[in-house]
Amino acid sequence: MSSRWEYATLEWVWDHNSPRCNLPDGQEWRERGSYPEVVAMLNRLGDEGWEVSACVAGGNWLFWTLRRPAW
Repeated sequence: MSSRWEYATLEWVWDHNSPRCNLPDGQEWRERGSYPEVVAMLNRLGDEGWEVSACVAGGNWLFWTLRRPAW
């Protein structure tokens, strides 16, 4: 098992309907939409080897930290 990780974030302010993902290589990926698009984004990230390591929420905001083994 790897002891090194790389991290990404997924942020959703649900009244803005614009979830955003930031990847460690500097890429930013946005979608227009709400709950179904957030679920699709999490599934896509899971297909790419990412797993949720933490999630925080407040008011209308959710923020996930995701990780995967660094190769």
